[in-house]
Amino acid sequence: MAVQKRFIAGAVCPRCAEMDRIRAWEQNGVRYRDCVNCDFFEQAPIEEEAATELETRVNREREEQRKNTIQTVRILDPRSR
Repeated sequence: MAVQKRFIAGAVCPRCAEMDRIRAWEQNGVRYRDCVNCDFFEQAPIEEEAATELETRVNREREEQRKNTIQTVRILDPRSR
């Protein structure tokens, strides 16, 4: 049976920096990723505990929003103790 390769929406290729060109699949306990635009290829053993999220435009934007979040500053009166 052929392994089904799936595109990862929003993933950016680490080599050519093109978006939506990364495919991923798993076979025999190994996770594979490749780019259809360049010769990027990566394989890694599947580790159940340390599953890392692939970088996408969504989680990048989330991180940028977290950095740009306005936080309220509360001034304490030292006499109120």
